[in-house]
Order: sequence, then C-alpha cells, then structure tokens
Amino acid sequence: MLVLGGCSDWQSTLHPQGANARRIFDLIWSFSAVAAGTWLLVVLALAAALLRRRLVETTRLPFEIDSRQERRFTGVVASAIALTVLVLAILTTTSFFAGKSIASLSGTETLTVRVTGHQWWWEVRYPQDEPWQAIVTANEIHIPVGEPVKVELDSLDVIHSFWVPSLAGKRDLIPGRPSELTLIADKPGLYRGQCAEFCGYQHAHMAITVVAESRKAFDAWRSGQGAAAPAPAGDEEHRGQRAFLSTGCALCHTIRGTPASGTLGPDLTHLASRHALAADTLAMTPGALAAWIADPQSMKPGAKMPRIALSADDLNAVVTYLGTLE
Repeated sequence: MLVLGGCSDWQSTLHPQGANARRIFDLIWSFSAVAAGTWLLVVLALAAALLRRRLVETTRLPFEIDSRQERRFTGVVASAIALTVLVLAILTTTSFFAGKSIASLSGTETLTVRVTGHQWWWEVRYPQDEPWQAIVTANEIHIPVGEPVKVELDSLDVIHSFWVPSLAGKRDLIPGRPSELTLIADKPGLYRGQCAEFCGYQHAHMAITVVAESRKAFDAWRSGQGAAAPAPAGDEEHRGQRAFLSTGCALCHTIRGTPASGTLGPDLTHLASRHALAADTLAMTPGALAAWIADPQSMKPGAKMPRIALSADDLNAVVTYLGTLE
C-alpha cells in the first residue's frame, strides 16, 4: 500500500473498500477455506492410509480380494464423491448469489462515467446533455463517496481489462462489445487500478486511479473540469502555448479554449490537476513532464506518443504552460 498526497492508494482485493469488493472478498475467503479444508482432509486420509499400512500386518496375497474391505472402500469412495458434489454445489450457489448481489446495484447509479481503453491509456468521459459539453480526462476517475457509479466500458483497439481491485471485480473491454460495472467507495481516498489483460508491449504501464471524494468536493472538481483551459498569464506561458500549438502536439491533443483539438491522445485541458502522467508511469512533476515531452520512448517504449523536436527554451516554456492547466 502506497501513500500519495496523504491518502491511501489501495490496490488489493484483500483490502475491500466498497460493497462490490467486499462481496468478492467474502467469496475469495469462502473458496480458500473450502480448498484448505479439502487439502487437509486429503492429507489426513493419506497419512492414515500410510500409517495403517505400516502398523497392520497382512498375510493376504497381493491379488487376493477381501470382499469386506472392498465394500468398505466402495463406501468411502461413494462418500467422497457425494461430499465433492455437495461442496461444488455449495460453492457454485455461493458464487451465483454473490454475482447476483453485485448485479443488483445496476440501475441504482447516480452517475455515469464512460471509460475507453487505448494502447496504453484510459480515456475517461463524463457525459452531458450535449456531447460537446462532456468532461473528458485521462487515467483518472473521480467519484463521490458512498454513491454507486456506473462505468460504461469499451475499447477502440485491442482487448483490455478494467480492474480496480479495492472497489470492484474485473471487466473485459472487447472492441465492439460495450460492457459496464458499478463502482462504489466507502471512504475518501485514491484507489489504484490497472489493465488486467495483456494488451501489448506497455500493458504493465496502463494504470488508472479512482479518486473518491465527498459530494461537495466532487461537484467542485466537476465544475472546474467543465471549464476551458485558463489563458496564459505571462510571457513564458504565452511562449509555451505558441510552441504547443505550432508543433505536432496540437495534432494529437485537445486543450479546450485553444485551437488544439486532436483526439489521438489524452485531453490536456486540465492536465496539471491529475496525479500522474502516462497512465501512472510517472509522477506529475515538472521534471517528469519535461522528460516525457522530450523523449517519451525512453520513458515508455512503444507508446504511441512520438518525440517532438523542441529547443530547450521551448521545452521549458511548454512545461510551464502545461503546469498552469489545472
């Protein structure tokens, strides 16, 4: 468990922080207890058989059949089969009702978030009445504490798998086959998730953070995210914006309130308000941002972001400008 910004950054199925995660946690321990009990019974039975073999002498020939012993063995095997069927039936029933309980939250959500998987980052969209009013961010989902949130999932390239283990189970993102799940967090904090399906070279560096906060804090965040990017205030910021718009950056990224309207990469309108860069590969610091812009392939080999040729002064100006986009 890491600590980030004073909040717990959870990523463990064994630390459930929501209703769905607790049901999965209970299911894990139920299966584990049954598996451990079964293993113990098998070991005890094997030990008893070996001990009896050593203590009981027999004069019976190797292929001689003892009808009484055969009946006893038949009874033991039949009992073991019956017990196995019973245990499997109980586990199946338990799993069914756990899944049904998780599904019962569907339809009670107070908020909808659309998450689209890309190689190798997450596009996060909060729909509005008008499509152009939608809030678009990347690699970070904000949700209000204690409220069910419907997450609609899809992929535009390969199969991904959305998994925030402290809040919910896994759900595959298959191109052309939208799916959904429900997130609910019991307490404020940062809950780390990741892609759980191998999706290419940088699969391991495709993480996502769920930020659970009070309804008041969430509404304030949502209101801020709906605004356009602030205008540059000083000469350095103006130079950074000009450098951003005059290079390939503006072809792939959007910054609302500017001519930059690319859709191939993440929306950068409020980049500086996020906790991390490149799907949680780097911390959100000026140094990391500069390194990422200067040579993304050395930070995340295989990433779709190309290297943009910028002078040292232009690079510093772009970093300064992007640092104002909160």
